[in-house]
Amino acid sequence: MRKPPATAFKELSPEESEELLKALMPRFMENMNHHESLEWAKVQTRLEANPEKMWSINEMEKTGGEPDVDRDAQEQREKKGVHPNGNVIDMAASMGIELLTEEQYRELQKLGEFDTKTSSWVKTPSDIRKLGGAIFADRRYNHVFIYHNSAPSFYSARGFRGVLRV
Repeated sequence: MRKPPATAFKELSPEESEELLKALMPRFMENMNHHESLEWAKVQTRLEANPEKMWSINEMEKTGGEPDVDRDAQEQREKKGVHPNGNVIDMAASMGIELLTEEQYRELQKLGEFDTKTSSWVKTPSDIRKLGGAIFADRRYNHVFIYHNSAPSFYSARGFRGVLRV
């Protein structure tokens, strides 16, 4: 069985940090309704004091591909000749983030309308995962839906939602 990637946090160069902050600040300002009580200057100070968090955010910025649910599911697909580009569990861990739980996903949806044309894997409770299942969520018809799938399933339009505490 393959080992998950080591979570070796790297530090961004000063130039990379500056570029990332330049990208984040306008996004922060455009979405003030998501975080009305926060000020950009304080967020920036906290980010600059936590280079490992800056690195994680930068990793999230670079994501792409078709993640599967987890390594076991990925290996099941590969045995069938299907080769997904990584898996959600390893990808989140390699970025230094955690998958959102169903409850956190519902809280996220109170901040805006996310996943109206896509869906996202969320952290699957262990009792469901032990039976080979996985859960994902989206927003349709002004309602948040939580669905199930077999863990080896993957789709190009399904990503995942993660959380990073700064």
